[in-house]
Amino acid sequence: MDALTQFKKASRIKVIPVMLIPVALGALGAYVWTGQFHIGLFLLTLIGSGAAHLFSNMVNDLWDYKNGTDTEAQEHVDAISTNSGFLTKGVWSLRKFELITWSLFGLAAMSGIILSLISGWWAFVFGALGGLIAYFYVAPPIQFGYRGKGFSEIAILLSFGILPVMGAYYVQTSHLDIRALLLSLPIGLLTTLILFNHHFLHWQADRQAGKKTLVVVWGEKRALNFSRVLLLLACLSLIACVLAGALPPYALIALLTIIPLYLVYGRLKDSNRSEAYLPLMGASTMTTMRCGGVLILSLIIQGIIQTL
Repeated sequence: MDALTQFKKASRIKVIPVMLIPVALGALGAYVWTGQFHIGLFLLTLIGSGAAHLFSNMVNDLWDYKNGTDTEAQEHVDAISTNSGFLTKGVWSLRKFELITWSLFGLAAMSGIILSLISGWWAFVFGALGGLIAYFYVAPPIQFGYRGKGFSEIAILLSFGILPVMGAYYVQTSHLDIRALLLSLPIGLLTTLILFNHHFLHWQADRQAGKKTLVVVWGEKRALNFSRVLLLLACLSLIACVLAGALPPYALIALLTIIPLYLVYGRLKDSNRSEAYLPLMGASTMTTMRCGGVLILSLIIQGIIQTL
């Protein structure tokens, strides 16, 4: 396995669209609503946000490894381990893993500083908040992901919805807009749903390791009901975006991307083996990607229409 392939697997780069999509939405919102779009700032925002997301993936693996959560998931009979395995299997040394993790943080921080110097100090605030949330999600003393009171879900909504969308919009325009906040909710809630459904894969191992996700605290039945509520809230927020003028009416086509995920819920019981949640996890991820893609396309079309 060459170095690049190792990096891709260690950082779980295949899920990076969940960060790049909200950045694209924020920048396109700026173009459609204000006519402003600076390609250089957009690319730098993508680089910084992408590095921050990969840092988040790796620092989560790092602290889950140190806290014993990943080891528990690997050894538990009815649990599907979702970490990269580079620490639990000894592919990389702890020192090497930490070096690359903090190098990604350095790249994200440098991008944020440059953007703040060009666009304004709020760009740095958005980036700094995202970085703090990414680190303290599993790192002591805060550990959002271990507390089981909804803090982790709020953290994900902020990190993968509100902050990147509003931050990307601000970078382009140097001001804030309520429409950017509205636009962040559908994609933010869907990304929160990915993380929430991800916990079903190893919730019993999390319980053994002392990681109190909402699935651990509530149990499967109640957690599945909440999962459905998150999907409903994502749909309602998309409709609200159209009603408020943040998205064009034809963006409602994105609601069709919800159907495959909705059908998966119908095949689940109140209690299931971990493997039964793999289709739910896959459908959650595909729904988020497809819905985000439709929203991006709708804003691009709207921008083109306005220039004709």
